[in-house]
Amino acid sequence: MEFFETVKNIGSDHALVVPLTFFVAVLCFCLVIGHLLEENRWVNESITAIIIGVVTGTIILVCSKGKNSHILTFNEEVFFIYLLPPIIFNAGFQVKKKQFFHNFLTIMLFGVIGVFISASIITAGSQWLFPKMGFHGLSARDYVAIGAIFSSTDTVCTLQVLHQEETPLLYSLVFGEGVVNDATSVVLFNAVQKIDISRLNSKTALHLFGDFCYLFSTSTVLGVTTGLLTSYILKTLYFGRHSSVRELAIMVLMAYLSYMLAELLELSGILTVFFCGIIMSHYAWHNVTDSSRITTRHVFAMMSFVAETAIFLYVGMDALDIEKWKITKLSLWKLLGTYTIIVFLVLVGRAAFVFPLSAISNYFIKREDRSSSPSMISFKQQIIIWWAGLMRGAVSIALAFKQWIQSMQQ
Repeated sequence: MEFFETVKNIGSDHALVVPLTFFVAVLCFCLVIGHLLEENRWVNESITAIIIGVVTGTIILVCSKGKNSHILTFNEEVFFIYLLPPIIFNAGFQVKKKQFFHNFLTIMLFGVIGVFISASIITAGSQWLFPKMGFHGLSARDYVAIGAIFSSTDTVCTLQVLHQEETPLLYSLVFGEGVVNDATSVVLFNAVQKIDISRLNSKTALHLFGDFCYLFSTSTVLGVTTGLLTSYILKTLYFGRHSSVRELAIMVLMAYLSYMLAELLELSGILTVFFCGIIMSHYAWHNVTDSSRITTRHVFAMMSFVAETAIFLYVGMDALDIEKWKITKLSLWKLLGTYTIIVFLVLVGRAAFVFPLSAISNYFIKREDRSSSPSMISFKQQIIIWWAGLMRGAVSIALAFKQWIQSMQQ
């Protein structure tokens, strides 16, 4: 009896420590299971974390007698300030720059123009088909938000099957598009929140596109500037002669500073920290000691890995949130129908830009080289790129939570 009383007191005095401890313990369990399934090419870390999250959520749901399925509540500020930056920065830091910039125009076509095409089709399709399924009550802004949310892809599953050495072009396109369209989707989502969608016309659309171009360009410039400044500081002051810890610290803090400055200036922190990562890996990385080079790559990869695993673990738990399921008034068949419509629109939206934009890219490559170029995208590769976009990742999840929270507050 005294033991249970002690546990109760600990829970009351440490309201946040106890659930965090449990969550970290489950997170460690995810890493162990992920390691054991490393050789399995059909189950990746994300799927493992979601499954473990669902199992954990079920246990919590039973222990709480159906009241709750997770011990932590989603906070968009925590996600966008603490979890997302290391994921995006590591993507830029680890990217193979030669392939990325060699196919830069194609990646930008897929990651920017493709998002606008996909978002338009998903928005128009859902606005037309949802009411036919009995799904009413969404505003024009909600439909545009749906288009932006489901235009962000997660290519982790596909990249686990592809090999960078065997298919460098395909790997570069899938990886590059995945990162750029994440940034584009967030910029588009935030831009949509600032305008009156109900009065959307050619002037408003032009204003939206102008805001997007401004955010995209200024965010990129800020990221490049911060990366170059970090490289200059490391080269001039030579931190490594005293301690490699300072080298690592200045890189981490400058990368995080670039993200926070972008958010403070109402720019795109994702784009800023992504290009900051690219510049740092190209310049700053060569201005540090050999030990720091090894350490930085492992530290950044570790931070990104833990953040992604934590996100998918929470998603698994949240899938059984009874309160969210009680809010909807739709039947199970209508929910399945809505889900089917979304999947269908995502596939149509991707097909609407992958194949035409691939043809445009191949056309310009032919004009430049006047011959068959190894950078041309074959039809089989286009199919893989199209299918890879079916997956949705951490950014889509965060935007969906953010939109849901905003809708609940209105």
